Amino acid sequence: MINLTNLKPPAGSNKRRKIIGRGRGSGHGKTSTKGDKGQKARSGGHRSPRFEGGQMPILRRIPKRGFKNPFKVEYTIVNLKNLERFDGEVTPRLLRENGVIKKEENIKILGDGILSKPLTIHATDFSKSALKKIKEAGGKAVYLKG
Repeated sequence: MINLTNLKPPAGSNKRRKIIGRGRGSGHGKTSTKGDKGQKARSGGHRSPRFEGGQMPILRRIPKRGFKNPFKVEYTIVNLKNLERFDGEVTPRLLRENGVIKKEENIKILGDGILSKPLTIHATDFSKSALKKIKEAGGKAVYLKG
């Protein structure tokens, strides 16, 4: 019968750690299994994993393309159909608490869907179709600073 007192791992699964640098009697003394000389025998003497032996590194060999604009404003997109479930005032905090968005900054409302009730929507930007549908429903669009 197996219980906690007679449990043991299978034979060969637990291997003893190699003890190095503990004198010549241990069999791993003197150079501590690092050999005699060279970069890897020195303290801190290992090359980085991306070093390719003097060959041109892969990061410098692959072509660099395009341009990444550091000033580009990334918007979190919210469609009107996602706002239909709210009543009264819709703020970025309310949207985040209900899991519609992840970040509260730079929210753009797009006009996909139908708005059947008047809502006051706070956002950084609105599309023309969204503004039109909000006004038709009797609601209000409030611009936030982005």
